[in-house]
Amino acid sequence: MINAIFFDIGGTILDESREFATWADWLGVPRHTFSAVFGAVVARGLDYQETFRVFRPDFDLAAERALRAAADEPESFGEEDLYPDARQCLASLKDQGLFVGLAGNQPAHAEALLRGLDLDVDVIGTSESWGVEKPSSAFFERVVREGGGDASSILYVGDRPDNDARPAREAGMETCLIRRGPWAHILDIPAVSEQCLFRIDSLDELPSLIAKHNAVGG
Repeated sequence: MINAIFFDIGGTILDESREFATWADWLGVPRHTFSAVFGAVVARGLDYQETFRVFRPDFDLAAERALRAAADEPESFGEEDLYPDARQCLASLKDQGLFVGLAGNQPAHAEALLRGLDLDVDVIGTSESWGVEKPSSAFFERVVREGGGDASSILYVGDRPDNDARPAREAGMETCLIRRGPWAHILDIPAVSEQCLFRIDSLDELPSLIAKHNAVGG
């Protein structure tokens, strides 16, 4: 049975479209050009930060975040960036008595922003505050600890087969892929997706799928 569910953040709970648009503006690059390069980087299996280096070879993400904050143009997100199905999904899962968490590759300041959204979750973790990034096995070991210690009773939900589903599965968790965001549409790894417990197009689908799964004892 599934007793705990952890969600990736960007591309799963949060729509990052506006965030990446602000980066294009910061770099002085047309937004459609930035998006095209971003897609090419994803398709080649590279770190998404290589997108920035196409336009500025010496780009340093941490330094640029600091510069944006100093210029009163910080990297940020709010209620309008939540996917429309996110809030109700989290609440529905909590209503089932499940432990619900958010855990993704995000800067530490994202934790405060997420808490400010008053989402119905038990724990929020970011790679910067945990000191380890996906797809490292140590990241998912931390997820297991936060979720009660039994990997087989935890479901990890994400949009990326490479950073989310595959390493979560290797850590002993059940997995769910949601098909939205650039990685979900560009990357196709059948050997990974076929091992997922669920594959969905919307978080609206998830509460009932888990309820049915648990009703028959997993």
